[in-house]
Amino acid sequence: MILFFMLPHISFAKQPESSYWFPDTLLQWSPEKDPDAVFNRSSIPLSNREVLYKVNNHSQSDAKLVALSALNENTSGVPSQGGDNFFVNSFSYWQYTDLMVYWAGSAGEGIIVPPSADVIDAAHKNGVPILGNIFFPPTAYGGKIEWVNEMLTQRADGSFPAADKLIEVANYYGFDGWFINQETAGGNGQTAERMKEFLVYLQEHKSKNMHIMWYDAMTKTGSVNWQNALTDQNKSFLQDANQRVADSMFLNFWWSSMQASASKAKEIGRSPYDLFAGIDVEANGTATSVPWQGIFPENGQPWTSLGIYRPDWAFKSTSSTEEFYAIENQFWVGKNGDPTNTSNNGNWKGMAHYFTDKTAVTTLPFVTHFNTGSGKFFAENGKVVRNTAWDNRSLQDILPTWRWIRESNGTPLNVDFDWNEAYDGGSSLKVSGILNKENATNIKLYKTDVNIQKDTELSITYKTTEKDPHVKVGVSFLDQPNHYKYYHVNKQSKGQWVTDTIKLHKAAGKKMVGISLFFDSEKERKDFQIHIGEISVYNKHDVQQKVEPVKGVQMDQASFKDDIYMEGAISWQGKRGHLYEIYRKLPNGEKEWLGATYNNHFYVANMKRSGKETTTNIEVIAVDSVYHRSQVSSTSFTWPPYPKPKADFHVSRTVAAPGDEIQFFNDSSEVTESVEWVMDGATPATSKENNPIVIYDKEGVYSVKLIAKNSEGEDVIVKENLITISKDAKNITNVSLNKTAIASGQCSSSENPSKAIDGTVSNNSKWCTLDADKWLKIDLGKVYSLTEFDLSHAEAGGESPAYNTKAFTIEVSVDGETWTPVVQVTNNQDAVTKHTIPITQARFVRLTIQQPTQGGDQAARIYELEVYGY
Repeated sequence: MILFFMLPHISFAKQPESSYWFPDTLLQWSPEKDPDAVFNRSSIPLSNREVLYKVNNHSQSDAKLVALSALNENTSGVPSQGGDNFFVNSFSYWQYTDLMVYWAGSAGEGIIVPPSADVIDAAHKNGVPILGNIFFPPTAYGGKIEWVNEMLTQRADGSFPAADKLIEVANYYGFDGWFINQETAGGNGQTAERMKEFLVYLQEHKSKNMHIMWYDAMTKTGSVNWQNALTDQNKSFLQDANQRVADSMFLNFWWSSMQASASKAKEIGRSPYDLFAGIDVEANGTATSVPWQGIFPENGQPWTSLGIYRPDWAFKSTSSTEEFYAIENQFWVGKNGDPTNTSNNGNWKGMAHYFTDKTAVTTLPFVTHFNTGSGKFFAENGKVVRNTAWDNRSLQDILPTWRWIRESNGTPLNVDFDWNEAYDGGSSLKVSGILNKENATNIKLYKTDVNIQKDTELSITYKTTEKDPHVKVGVSFLDQPNHYKYYHVNKQSKGQWVTDTIKLHKAAGKKMVGISLFFDSEKERKDFQIHIGEISVYNKHDVQQKVEPVKGVQMDQASFKDDIYMEGAISWQGKRGHLYEIYRKLPNGEKEWLGATYNNHFYVANMKRSGKETTTNIEVIAVDSVYHRSQVSSTSFTWPPYPKPKADFHVSRTVAAPGDEIQFFNDSSEVTESVEWVMDGATPATSKENNPIVIYDKEGVYSVKLIAKNSEGEDVIVKENLITISKDAKNITNVSLNKTAIASGQCSSSENPSKAIDGTVSNNSKWCTLDADKWLKIDLGKVYSLTEFDLSHAEAGGESPAYNTKAFTIEVSVDGETWTPVVQVTNNQDAVTKHTIPITQARFVRLTIQQPTQGGDQAARIYELEVYGY
């Protein structure tokens, strides 16, 4: 069905973002009032998981593992349904993780943070519950005891409004509970008692499978005093007599043995595995010193479970997806990269040494494309349908259980993910090396727990330049999980993706518990290489139905920017939990992948007009569980008239000595097709280059004109008296260095306004403020002729680009009373910004910040403000 309509020409929309709140804004939240809420819902229920058997003798499954991981770098500014980045924290070692905490929250953004929908989907596919985070920060980091008191406010009937909202949020967004971290000082015994009542209220009103985890910080006195153990000071937040207060407790990091805590848990009637002994790996990762014997005694049962704080170290300490996956493998499996061989990994043996892998492959059909959840491009059935980067962890497949088990009598083949080849999605599995009879290799990939029926089939899609793929598919069964029956794969690839199908009817009635790939060759292949694009196991009678197309596709809201970019929300009638792909139809008849979702709402972000197209079709395709696709359903919108250009430019410097080079930079709108410069007094005096370099030979003051043109017309900008040519230019220096500065406020005593003019750009030298009105004023001591302002934002000091100042104004004054704006920036993303101005007389400079970061964080961070003049 196709719906045609004209979109209104309105201001640009805002891409939906994952939620974050303070207590007062949480209480005001409802799905009906939050336009982003529908995009933030997970659509994948929590899968079942099984242990079945072990691949090494050290692992166990009584003690559990929780990971407190910053799956997104920031609390604010997180797109609801993925984005345009290849390098993201696409965590994938779910098989060793029993519980995930979405670590986020800050005093500047919000302290109550549900997981983003894409990571809920990824966790649930793998059978891992995921918790949102409630972070009451230490006062040194902006924490306020008022926030604690707001959360603990009770109605007259004894109920807690904030607790009711926490339950509502978790149920609506589809995640599994909350991690509560109360580290704000200022509480007392009454605070602690109300907190306990708050937790009990959550226990009594939450849904059956919701999990509440408490962090060892606040004690029964209300003070913040980490116990690093279960003690009489904190036990009441886990269990109070016969009352279950929390479902688990994360114990702080400074411990040597958990034996006493395990005994205390049993004393109060709780399992010691409800305690998670914390280890802090944020700074040192695999080099972290951990007293492992204090949890896992030799030849004995673990005392408690294990809690890992910030395993996202693996992501933060790397700079590429390939490096991230290699380092993360060392973290979870050990330096040998083999979960069957962990004992000689050194001090950091990897989580596979202690925890038995679990499988979420418990039902059919099962399909994997080895898709990690991001890519440099996107492929559909082997054809590239998007050639730019993307990320969406909702699309992450269940990845191989074992990374990597390679059994060989010789030198085993190499195996890893490859982001340069994909059959469906953004990656595939690459197997390569010298292949001969001696090096024959069995690569164990998946632990499964599925029953084989008479019509069960396994298909494998692959690409190789060899005529013979030299591969067999191995399948093992519950009675002998380490013994594999091999099935031949025979189709010739010759550089194309091909699919071969194996019938498993002879194994009907058995439980399949393992899938492997076995490679061998009678003749040596010195440069053997094969890409595996899909493995699918299904019951044939379950996958023969035609995929029904969706109905009622419509654009619910849309807006345009510069008449060449569109953003808009799309919805359709379709069950949440089914996969839907969204495409645009290009003028040349090709289609471009925009994204995919398990929701029935999708937001098209930042779509660029293709040439001068007047109408664009948006297509939605339903995809079933074995990736059969429906017919297209679509909607259409009409672009505004193609715009004339808007001329603009900036200059490398506005004051120079005779003979010095000056470069002009064309900043005209994207639709500009040609430019013409007029620079009287310069050599050359005219130019049609985008960014011409000129020289002025004579002293004087000069104006510059730029004409921007396209087929629709032209626009002219003239900047009068812009360029000053003077021998005094050699005297230009940073006149603000170590002068006097005052500000609206400061985050701490070490982040005072003088840090912004001390000539140092480093992580310990910045001005920071959380004030509602954010300004910095510098007294230069006397009047100077000012020419340029250089600002170093958060990224320049080593912080996240998300904290770079987005919108700000610079004003100047001679007397400190009357101010003249000279710089206005509304959409900065850069780490360092340079702002040249026509020569201006001033003694005072005032920086006013309208939007301190790229997202919702309200802390302004300026590492240096340099004012140049003479």
